Amino acid sequence: MATFFITPFKAVRVVPELGLERLQTLEDRVAPTLEAMGFEVVRIALTGSVGRRILQVMADRKDGSQISVDDCAQISHTLSAIFDVEDPIPGAYDLEVSSAGIDRPLTRPKDFAAYAGFEAKVETKLPVAGRRRFRGELGGVAGDAVVMTIDGAKVEIPMNAIGTAKLIMTDELIEASAKRAELKQQN
Repeated sequence: MATFFITPFKAVRVVPELGLERLQTLEDRVAPTLEAMGFEVVRIALTGSVGRRILQVMADRKDGSQISVDDCAQISHTLSAIFDVEDPIPGAYDLEVSSAGIDRPLTRPKDFAAYAGFEAKVETKLPVAGRRRFRGELGGVAGDAVVMTIDGAKVEIPMNAIGTAKLIMTDELIEASAKRAELKQQN
């Protein structure tokens, strides 16, 4: 049986024995439930080691407003009921539900498009244009590729080559996030 709690975002190291395909299946199972609650899945990851595994579920509100601790608790209770019945992860684990945060991971094409103009770090699974690590300004999405400007040059990184990507905390990102939150509160 899983223990459930809420904590802030931590760096992710996927536990290899579960596999990405299984996590995608789990995400496919969880997504409709969260959508019906007014949320969407940003990422599901299994982290840690055998003695201390964490199933991390990151969520956003579908309307773009900030997710609260109460929202995370509601998601946690709902998912715990599903996971207690379906037992999707073999062995013991803790469930962690959180928002994606300001310096969020970028996991979907819409994330790369929504944060065009902001600085990000991208690491690819295999080398692209002779390198695996990229840091620069997001330029959105072109077809099946993420566009970035790095040292003044445009680079296209195939979406399926991306291993991890996240926004970099900058003053501009903090200011834009605060403005977005303020606008949502006014509506």
